Amino acid sequence: MTESLILQNIDEKDYEFLFNLLKNRKPNVSISHKKMPTYEEHVKFIESKPYHQWYIIFLNGEKVGSAYLSKNDEIGISLVENIQGKNIGSEVLDLVIKKNPRTRYLANINPNNLYSKKFFEKNGFELIQHTFEKISNN
Repeated sequence: MTESLILQNIDEKDYEFLFNLLKNRKPNVSISHKKMPTYEEHVKFIESKPYHQWYIIFLNGEKVGSAYLSKNDEIGISLVENIQGKNIGSEVLDLVIKKNPRTRYLANINPNNLYSKKFFEKNGFELIQHTFEKISNN
């Protein structure tokens, strides 16, 4: 395990970093963001405390991503692009699980996000469903 990998609870000084992380996310990565929020909408979302735990990921003292555990035990990890593919995500996943013991964890990912599908399968997650959505014009 990388000795210098740390998860720290988010606070106000992380809002801009989290906004930039979201802004730089590729379109096929997310299932929850249809459009980019404004900075004000982003801050309001963070301050609503949407997750059970939300962390900033530090590597060698530098912010390199975020991880969360939702109130439904769903894990989400987002890393800056130059850190992806270096096994940091697996270490972050292990830390989130160690800090938040549960009997079951979920990961909701976009079916088109092949990288995330492989990542979670490699880390012992099994596919349990595909969810369909229809948005009404009412």
